[in-house]
Amino acid sequence: MDDVRHRQVDTNGISMHVAEAGPADGRAVVLCHGFPECWYSWRHQLAALGAAGYHVIAPDQRGYGQTDMPDDVGAYTQLHLVGDIVGLLRATGVERAAVVGHDWGAPVAWNCALLRPDVFDAVAALSVHWGGVSARATPAPKPSEALRAVMGDGFLYFLHFQEPGVAEAELDVDIRRTVRAFLYSLSGDIPREDYRFFDADASGMWDVLTDPPGPLDWLSDDDLDVFVDSFAVHGTFFGGLNWYRCIDRNDALLAPFAGRTIDQPALFIGAEFDSIFGQTQDGVLATRSHVPNLRAPVWVDGSGHWIQQEEPEIVSGALLDFLADVGAP
Repeated sequence: MDDVRHRQVDTNGISMHVAEAGPADGRAVVLCHGFPECWYSWRHQLAALGAAGYHVIAPDQRGYGQTDMPDDVGAYTQLHLVGDIVGLLRATGVERAAVVGHDWGAPVAWNCALLRPDVFDAVAALSVHWGGVSARATPAPKPSEALRAVMGDGFLYFLHFQEPGVAEAELDVDIRRTVRAFLYSLSGDIPREDYRFFDADASGMWDVLTDPPGPLDWLSDDDLDVFVDSFAVHGTFFGGLNWYRCIDRNDALLAPFAGRTIDQPALFIGAEFDSIFGQTQDGVLATRSHVPNLRAPVWVDGSGHWIQQEEPEIVSGALLDFLADVGAP
């Protein structure tokens, strides 16, 4: 990726690695990755949006790659993550930007738009829709407790990730195998009869992850090398897993914003075989009560969870159409 520039910036108390493409004076677009990914998950969009004249900024987010990984589990709340992106823009001299997120990057993008509408004038999300911030019940059960009440003794990766060290003991042993299995297990490539990510009878992550039988068309060995090298910087998935461990903290910290809508132009991109939240087109459209300017969702046939990697031309085209429609700030 000869046209991608790399640098470190200081933001919100951490050093953050940033990949950039396109002219520095172009309309800024921030791309926020998910788990277990890094800036490189946006490689196709960096090229496509950069070539179209946008200043594309794709960071390794807090806890990932060449960005700092704080030791405190509580340092990975949505307020920290939004603060990182706001500080990143300040460090790069950008006053306003569109923000795009996938997987865990989607809540970061939505919260950027919710908390700082003066900075983020358009928002797009892949895989994770926005359900708004609801008023907390009295008494207020923690989200993790609510999940456990629903699952009982059943296995759910989200709950399995809550105790520091447990998932790391499984996933850190072989970083290459872990990344490869995650990317395959949630992709559109895995036969539906082999899909097992939400097996409630599992006892650990390797009961729900599946090793791919061979190469994937959208993930070369060189691509995989970049992801593996990124996680090898810290040698652990601890940083990314801490995002899951802050769901109860996020619930409390975002309470002041209950009922607030995201009024900027918004886009959602979903996929046929993306099962993380079991979204439907009608279900996403119903979120317009929280995102009144949500455009008609884009649905990608045949793709799994890693939409921007599995179907890069469709995703890049949808983002370019959206950005052209919302115009410059």
